[in-house]
Amino acid sequence: MPATPTPLPAGESLSTPPRVLVVDDEENIAYLVGTGLRMAGCTVEIASTGREALALADSYRPDAIVLDIMLPDDDGYVVLTKLRGRGCDAPVLFLTARSDTAERVRGLTSGGDDYIVKPFVLEEVVARVQVALRRRGAITELPAQWRVADLVLDDEAHRVWRGDEEIHLTVTEFTLLRCLITNVGRVVTRARILDHVWQYNFDGESAVIETFISSLRKKIDRGGPKLIHTVRGVGYCIRDV
Repeated sequence: MPATPTPLPAGESLSTPPRVLVVDDEENIAYLVGTGLRMAGCTVEIASTGREALALADSYRPDAIVLDIMLPDDDGYVVLTKLRGRGCDAPVLFLTARSDTAERVRGLTSGGDDYIVKPFVLEEVVARVQVALRRRGAITELPAQWRVADLVLDDEAHRVWRGDEEIHLTVTEFTLLRCLITNVGRVVTRARILDHVWQYNFDGESAVIETFISSLRKKIDRGGPKLIHTVRGVGYCIRDV
C-alpha cells in the first residue's frame, strides 16, 4: 500500500499558505482569479471596492494584492497610495482593461509591482503572483496537499486518499474534487464548476456536472461520512458536517 500523506488540519494545506487579496468589482473575474490562486495553495480574500480593500488590508494583512484600476469608488492608483500610507508593503499587481503604454508606465512607476491586462490567461496571473510572493519571501514552494476530515488531495502527485485507502480518480474527477476542496465550506455554483473544470460554459448542460458529482460521490463517500453536499438550486460544496 502506498504511504499516506501527513495528516493536515481540516481544510488546510501542508503549511501556512500565503495570503492574497483580490480587488475587483467584476464578480466573475474576482472569483476566477481567487479560485486559481486557491488551487495554487493560497488563501484569498475578495474586495469589490477600494474602501473594502483598505479595510481588508488592515485586518487580513495580505502577502500580495491583485488590484483592478477601475473600481466603483477610488481608482486603483488612489487605493495603492492609501495602502502605502497605512504601512501596507505587500506587492501590488494591477489587473486592468487599460492596455495603452502610458497606463502601463503609470502603473509600474506609481508603486505597482506588475501590470496585467484583461483579458488575461489565468495561469499567467497565478504565476506572476507566485513570483511576487517569492520575491517577498512569503513562499519558497506553494503547498500542494489539502484535507477535509480524512480526505486528502495531493495536487503535485495527483493522488487522493480517504483514510488509509487511495482513491483512483479520472482527470476530470480529480479536477472537480480540487475545485471543491480548495473552496472548502463554500458553495461552488454549477456555472462556476463548468467554467473551471471544463474551461467553458455548457449552456443548459448542467446534467454533465451531476453525472460527475455522482461518480465522485461513489468513490469518495462510499466508505465514510458524506463530505460532498448538494445545495439545491445553487451548486455543490465539500464540508465535514
